[in-house]
Amino acid sequence: MRRFSLLTPMVVLLAVVVIMLATEYVVARPSHRTKDVAYVPATAPDFDKERHILDVYSPKKAAPNGAGYPVVLFIHGGSWTSGNKNIYTFIGRRLAKQGVIAVVINYRLAPPVHVPEQAADCARALAWTVNNIKQYGGDPQRVFVMGHSAGGGLAALLATDDELLAKNGLPQNPVKGAIMDDPAGLDMYSYLTEMKYEGDAQYLVPFGKDPAVWKEMSPIYKIKPNLPPFIFYIGGETYPSISGSSGRFRDRLKPTGQPAPYTIIPGRHHIPMVLQLYWQHNIIYKGLLKLVGAPG
Repeated sequence: MRRFSLLTPMVVLLAVVVIMLATEYVVARPSHRTKDVAYVPATAPDFDKERHILDVYSPKKAAPNGAGYPVVLFIHGGSWTSGNKNIYTFIGRRLAKQGVIAVVINYRLAPPVHVPEQAADCARALAWTVNNIKQYGGDPQRVFVMGHSAGGGLAALLATDDELLAKNGLPQNPVKGAIMDDPAGLDMYSYLTEMKYEGDAQYLVPFGKDPAVWKEMSPIYKIKPNLPPFIFYIGGETYPSISGSSGRFRDRLKPTGQPAPYTIIPGRHHIPMVLQLYWQHNIIYKGLLKLVGAPG
């Protein structure tokens, strides 16, 4: 009996792994992944061969219209100090299966760089996408940004900071919309000024000690009229700093005439907010597909 009780969890785990692998195979069949494309020239003085790369996930079938598929550039989280695009293949595959070109990027991490350099990396990845996505079947006129956690804050900067983009090859902001999945970093100026949570000092590593930088890297202070639409998905059990800053961001958008749909998902903690994107019919994908106008 004891031996059976020990084997049962292993059998269940093996069955789960087999099901997940089979699911990935089925999802991968209609899509194509182009790996490790450099979005910064190798001749650039700051080129990082591990971090200045991205993956493109595209449907194998041609778009039903001549313009191409809508495009979503996804930025991973990891407290600005960790993370890798290779963890998020499931997002790329599922978007491609649903008629969206997915661009999943790496960017340099802290230390040794800080958030301003990371934001510049994301802007350069966006510029690469606009200039090159047509050859992968994407429509450069329909480029959206998406991020989870720290990646959400960086995605929000791309949607709001025209000066950042102009410095990195984009004289006009091409972002048509932003999908915020439990975003962090929307208001790091207030967060780091208050320092009211245990362990907050760790964020001085990516943001440094200059309050002017904290404010410059906080997209909440860049809200203005005529921004692209934002949609928010917030975990009901996420960190108070994330729910609080997201709510303030939404409230500041309202006077500009943008309602910014805001969905709280009950019971969800911070990490499960991105893990749930493993499931194709997740509520976040439903809102995303509607926003980008995907063929489905």
